[in-house]
Amino acid sequence: MTPPEAPNVQSLVRGLSVIRTFNADHPRQTLAQVAESTGLARATARRFLHTLVTVGYAGTDGTEFWLAPRVLELGYSYLSGLGLPAIAQPRLEELSRHIGESSSLSVLDGNDVVYVNRVPVRRIMTVSITIGTRFPAYATSMGRVILAGLPDEELEAYLADVELEPLTPATLVDVPSLRAELTRIREQGFAIVDQELEPGLRSLAAPVYSPSGRVVAAVNVSTQTVVHDLEDLHDRFLPALIDTAELITADLAATELF
Repeated sequence: MTPPEAPNVQSLVRGLSVIRTFNADHPRQTLAQVAESTGLARATARRFLHTLVTVGYAGTDGTEFWLAPRVLELGYSYLSGLGLPAIAQPRLEELSRHIGESSSLSVLDGNDVVYVNRVPVRRIMTVSITIGTRFPAYATSMGRVILAGLPDEELEAYLADVELEPLTPATLVDVPSLRAELTRIREQGFAIVDQELEPGLRSLAAPVYSPSGRVVAAVNVSTQTVVHDLEDLHDRFLPALIDTAELITADLAATELF
């Protein structure tokens, strides 16, 4: 017997796809560019764009379109419901002041990690990292920490679904090697990723646990290879990072969020 299809509203799906075409590389787009990116007919793309303008989620000068600040309400609804960013923010600020480097908090969304907190000290990547930035989980320290904390069946489902692409020459791109690395991370309680996401970038991450003991997020510290070597990450950053993750975990235990 064929299972019934999950209900969805195609107009909502298409509208969200239009919003997702705007990013740091394409902050302003013409109707033709949006239609091409989404695969929608120009007339359909035009209706969605002008609807977004009407409700205040986008702006236009008659030729190009861009997202308006009001679109942040969509993400704020998620963050407000999550509560975790508000709890973590002062801990991350304290960590960054202590070590003099950028710190972040991410959660897993599908096959990606999504930044929900960020305390920047300096720009360390060619792309600007902001709240909502996504990276493939397999190539990031925070992603690996969260993946290592998944129940076995969920991890195997992830490994069966993900496409491992070489983002740099150092990126792990075969499942056995990644599985072995995740096992090691699970045992040691932290992850270090050295130039696998971007050349010249090193990052260190530790898990944040829910009161039930599930990994729900990860905290990281990122730096440039020309500034700090791997020994620095172990000796200077790791103790402070683990302390911060444990403090956020303790703060969560005092709430009823999870």
